Amino acid sequence: MSVSVARTVDLRRESVDDALDRVERSLRVALDRKTLVVKRRSVGAGTDRGTWVRIERRGVDRIGVQGWNGAECAESLTGVNKPAWFASTAWRDTDDNAMWRADETALLPGKPVGPSVLAKDPNLPEAWWASLNSSLNALAGHRTNRIATPDTETITQNLVTESIGRAFPDSFDTTVREWVPAHADLNWANVTGPEFCLFDWEDWGMAPRGLDAASLWGNSLAVPALADRVHMERRDDFASRDGKLMTLFVCSKILGPYADPEDPRLTPARAMADQAIDELHTG
Repeated sequence: MSVSVARTVDLRRESVDDALDRVERSLRVALDRKTLVVKRRSVGAGTDRGTWVRIERRGVDRIGVQGWNGAECAESLTGVNKPAWFASTAWRDTDDNAMWRADETALLPGKPVGPSVLAKDPNLPEAWWASLNSSLNALAGHRTNRIATPDTETITQNLVTESIGRAFPDSFDTTVREWVPAHADLNWANVTGPEFCLFDWEDWGMAPRGLDAASLWGNSLAVPALADRVHMERRDDFASRDGKLMTLFVCSKILGPYADPEDPRLTPARAMADQAIDELHTG
């Protein structure tokens, strides 16, 4: 039986008071409305017990069989710098065919580095890059039954092949060989600075090697020196065959049918895509 598609909602344009009230009752916590951060599909706020609560609305059709308890499942990961998870609550909005979920975690050690796509170099300290590398390496060393859901869409071989094929019709093998755990939403709004911490684990799971590296790189392309630094730090991922495929996967979102002609990432994304395709043909 098919699941009806939920109404598209932008929480920045609708009242979230009922959801906030319900979370307070369920988690027995008081949310500090002065700290409220509202995004398109999520809301966050500090609490009276020195923690943070993130609330997300997601259509039932966008929740796979594994559920969406990513933050809770990520608590088992070791060696990854992330906020500790404490509790959660979830409910279904039957009138709107949507699900809501709230996760209470430790406070972040700093502010997010910036918006998801950066326009200027954040000048991060060396310790930040070292922590990024150690965390991503530790994450890739784990195993999980979860499958990553970048942009809330389950990543599969078919998704990789179709996404790359739509943007790059060249004929080459897109078969993924190595699957490892990935955060699957690695952008500059989901990491803190100057102390590194990776948060928002709702979509993590197994993914082709290099997805996280390519995602952070793609969100850095408007700042060439920053993109080069990401590429250098994660050079082993980018040098791998799957890393090249993930580079094309990320580039397909920048260069695909919904490309913004004003996006400063278009030219460097095209150049890197051409290079990756040449290397896949010759490798």
